[in-house]
Amino acid sequence: MNNEHAFIAAAGISRENISFYADNGYLVAPSLLQPEEIAALKKETAAIFRGERGQLEGLLDVEAGMTDEDVLRKYVAIHFPHKISPVIYHYLFHEKIVKTLQSIISSNVKCMQSMLFVKGPGKAGQSWHQDEYYIPTRDRSLTGVWIAIDDATIENGCLWIIPGRPGYIMSRVPNNSDEYADVDTVDVSGCPEQPVPVEVKSGSVVFFNGYTLHSSLRNKTTGCFRSALVNHYMSAESMLPWDQDGKLPPTEDLRDIVMISGEDPYTWKGTVDANKPYLRPEVLRIIKSI
Repeated sequence: MNNEHAFIAAAGISRENISFYADNGYLVAPSLLQPEEIAALKKETAAIFRGERGQLEGLLDVEAGMTDEDVLRKYVAIHFPHKISPVIYHYLFHEKIVKTLQSIISSNVKCMQSMLFVKGPGKAGQSWHQDEYYIPTRDRSLTGVWIAIDDATIENGCLWIIPGRPGYIMSRVPNNSDEYADVDTVDVSGCPEQPVPVEVKSGSVVFFNGYTLHSSLRNKTTGCFRSALVNHYMSAESMLPWDQDGKLPPTEDLRDIVMISGEDPYTWKGTVDANKPYLRPEVLRIIKSI
């Protein structure tokens, strides 16, 4: 494996990058966002969790004198923040991100989810998983776009990735590690490739395929956050049979989407506002069968 081709240069994605992604399932774009863009995301993150973009079930009152860090320490993440935040919605369309997506997915790209993580000191990570297990696509085009708002290090719980794109969804087993907030995980001990830590600076972006195994460990620092905005995209040509882990009625094509680029072959179906923003619990319990 040539790790050199895992990194997208400032000039943009190369043929070698595309080939690397096809084989290994991930790419890293160092410093893709400018410092002022990250500053805007940090400001908006605080506003969302302070309730300034609307009240959500589970949001706590902000006491007088509480700093942004005081507020953020109380939470793990919010799902679908783009539905209440014009700033987050705007970043779904970031030009440099979209250009990369058009090269590794399709000229026609849609987005179906955003997640804003505020992994504070001591917070647990996410166990080994494949995003496709939760968000089923018909053509394996699912792509996570992980925007580092803070520096992500091994100490504060950066991403770990197992290079490669398994051809199937791997079975899940009970989780016995306190590193993870999840009740189950994937046993990766038999994987041919070893896990790789993806340490990145603030403003960097990690792209990874829906079948690629990834995880994150507990934030072991006492004063560092590991905030990240994670958006999920897929080809507009594919339908999306996603019921949000049983939260929504079964469907052959969930039309709660945002068109990002190109044309929507299913525009005649219209769109719906089915998912509502919600706070991620400290311990994630998802029970499903496949």
